[in-house]
Amino acid sequence: MNTTLCFDFGNTRQKCGIFRDGVLQEVLNIPDGSPESIREILAHHPASRSILASVIDHDPAIETLLAQNGPFHKLSAGSLLPFTTPVGKPETIGADRLALAAAAVHFHQGRHNLVIGLGSCITYNFINKFGSFIGGSISPGKEMRFRAMHTFTAKLPWIETDGLKPLWEIPLMGYDTRSNLLSGVVYGMASEIDGIIAKYQEKFRNFNVILTGGDAAYITRLLSHPVHCDPDLLFKGLYAICEVNLSSTNFGGSHDENR
Repeated sequence: MNTTLCFDFGNTRQKCGIFRDGVLQEVLNIPDGSPESIREILAHHPASRSILASVIDHDPAIETLLAQNGPFHKLSAGSLLPFTTPVGKPETIGADRLALAAAAVHFHQGRHNLVIGLGSCITYNFINKFGSFIGGSISPGKEMRFRAMHTFTAKLPWIETDGLKPLWEIPLMGYDTRSNLLSGVVYGMASEIDGIIAKYQEKFRNFNVILTGGDAAYITRLLSHPVHCDPDLLFKGLYAICEVNLSSTNFGGSHDENR
């Protein structure tokens, strides 16, 4: 059985998706993103190969550790991708957005795709039916909105987002400060997403909308537009990129992120 470990180091969380024979079996949270945590994952899930997408300044020892345990690829501007990026500076595209675009092309071939990623930021990523990542936009994510209102005001409280009631149960009309903040952030995000989708509909007649990220299932319930909900799309994109960069045809199973 072939095991592929797909590491996603985001601004809020670090996670690892475990694929066995091409099927996502498990997603692990990495509490501290340390080499010791990675070593523990490798001990319990020996890898046939691994890939890392990181948008943070992670410990370089992690890359060394992964490379010592089998074919390894770090997602970068030099990676082979299953799509083109006709943008001004492709090297500035975040690793998370590259993975989402790869997943859209791999799993929804021949269609225009608008992939919306819910993370520290909300990213809107448009990939056309010819396999070109045209571009998109970025706006603040859920936690960033809560933090901004707390940081830039004197009296608005900080809202802990862990342990919240399901997002669709948050009242539209808040009855106290906390519920007002919750309503503004959650319904504001839903309205923004609906509005952006509507703008794309003015330009493109037919396209998929794919919503991904930890809150995707909740936000989907608040949208007026139909969307595909796939919380694990980023890991599937990393797997697709791993296929391109670490296949025996391209690399003979060796580690080389710059070829």
